Amino acid sequence: MSAGALMQYRKSLSGLERKGRLRTLLPQAGADFTSNDYLALAAAPRIRAALSAALAQGLPAGAGGSRLLRGNHPEHVALEEEAAAFFGVERVLYFGSGYAANTALFATLPQRGDLIVHDALVHASAHDGIRASRAPAVSVSHNDVAAFETAIVAWRRSGATGHPWIAVESLYSMDGDRAPLAALADLADRHDGFLVIDEAHATGVFGAAGRGLAAELERRSNIIVLHTCGKALGASGALVGASGEICDYLINRARSFIYATAPSPLMAVAVREALKLLSDEPDRLQDFAALRTFANAELEAVLGLEGSGSQILPVRIGDNGRAASIAARMRAKGFDIRAIRPPTVPEGTSRLRIAITLNVDRPMIRNMFADLAGVMAEIPA
Repeated sequence: MSAGALMQYRKSLSGLERKGRLRTLLPQAGADFTSNDYLALAAAPRIRAALSAALAQGLPAGAGGSRLLRGNHPEHVALEEEAAAFFGVERVLYFGSGYAANTALFATLPQRGDLIVHDALVHASAHDGIRASRAPAVSVSHNDVAAFETAIVAWRRSGATGHPWIAVESLYSMDGDRAPLAALADLADRHDGFLVIDEAHATGVFGAAGRGLAAELERRSNIIVLHTCGKALGASGALVGASGEICDYLINRARSFIYATAPSPLMAVAVREALKLLSDEPDRLQDFAALRTFANAELEAVLGLEGSGSQILPVRIGDNGRAASIAARMRAKGFDIRAIRPPTVPEGTSRLRIAITLNVDRPMIRNMFADLAGVMAEIPA
């Protein structure tokens, strides 16, 4: 291969570096203010014990094939049954990742003649699924119920007779704010549509026993909810809760389910134990609620910024390079904080995404914000 064959990639990487957007892989180091391990379950002794017991009993590490071949392990089936009971839905389907589940939902379920109306800030995986869909899509302003309805009404007036699909996150991953779920569910009802709710950052954190912000809506036949397992549940994979018809359709039509090797049975064990733990240890959720309330108050007291009310606390910097420099200085001080830059967030809104987890305590949070205030003053805009 000639030296010039790789030049296009070098130029692209150089361009990213000039814009302050070049990404690199960094090791885990320092106090955790960046992960989504909100309840500190990733290394919880109880989940480790469940995995050790499963291995001792001969549970395989790998599934050996897709769910439609020999990969459908009894642990997958048990997880889906227990998760359906936990979340109060008719059926649950277990995917290997939240990304695979989100792309499957939007690439598979909306049909020709339907319309996808999505919040401008939905996750990249939803965007990728939407691009693969047979249905047209419209992006609307963040958390603007009126904008959702305007788009649907305009589509209906054009003569459309299909179903609208409303796509949102219940708790947004970069701003930590909530979607108006009740109003959106009513909107879906009025227009004979479906509402798809990504609970990635609410599962395990909000709702009774960590059932999420959509818990009161999940039994509706036109609502589909995605619960990821790699965040507060401390494992990996994703659980799609929906009607039996929707789950059967995904099994038969969703390419990222049909053609993917099934998740490890060990991960199914971990998720089952995490769901049991949520019910058995209510103090863990209460402790976390108190910790995130404390962190929101510290953010306002020290930096003068209004908190999100959730465990996700964005500190907007604006400039890509300044955001990266502040994050690097904080890591040097022992706080694992990362800069979030475009295209993950809109241009001009680069930020520090501070995540509060039970891997830290109040003194760590207090010290982190004090040091952050100093670093931001030392690296002016």
